[in-house]
Amino acid sequence: MLTKREDIRNIAIIAHVDHGKTTLVDELLKQSGVFRENQEVAERVMDSNDIERERGITILSKNTAVTYKNTKINIIDTPGHADFGGEVERVLKMVDGAVLVVDAFEGTMPQTKFVLKKALALKLPVIVCVNKIDRPEARCSEVVDEVLELFMDLDADDKQLDCPFIYASAKNGQSGTDPSNVGPTMEPLFEAIVDYIPAPVGDKEAGTQVLISTIDYN
Repeated sequence: MLTKREDIRNIAIIAHVDHGKTTLVDELLKQSGVFRENQEVAERVMDSNDIERERGITILSKNTAVTYKNTKINIIDTPGHADFGGEVERVLKMVDGAVLVVDAFEGTMPQTKFVLKKALALKLPVIVCVNKIDRPEARCSEVVDEVLELFMDLDADDKQLDCPFIYASAKNGQSGTDPSNVGPTMEPLFEAIVDYIPAPVGDKEAGTQVLISTIDYN
């Protein structure tokens, strides 16, 4: 018998390279209490590969989990560089929804279209996070129009078009539903994830099955 796990959400963070995706994940980890208050945390904590830290980009998908108000949110940080698009495709088949991060100045870029197309084709609900709104040259309203136009170009259905928009400065740990009135936490994004992304469905009576998706060593 299939049942929903309302206490779990499985999401992927997708974006064009350098739109702040990994910084956003870092901030979600920090604000969820994963680290001790007095713990020193390096930037790009999810990028554990030496080449990733050297180049400042995500190459391999990384998974982590945070807890928000009794809901466990499993997060997969995906590569933003076009050279590693295969990683993004693989990850999107493992989640129930995605957070699309878009730079508030640059707007939609080639890889934005690529990752969004993959998510929509899988019928995944998408939350749009317009990031870097602290940039002086940010143009939030124009970027929102660009994103919606991209949704329509990719034949998004009515439900996918009716997606939540969150405005954020991941670097400063701020977010909100109105770019002119953001709060000092990432709570609006957490709330959108819990409210908009569906809970996973599973059969409690079925036998245990495990699909190995990530292998790491230290």
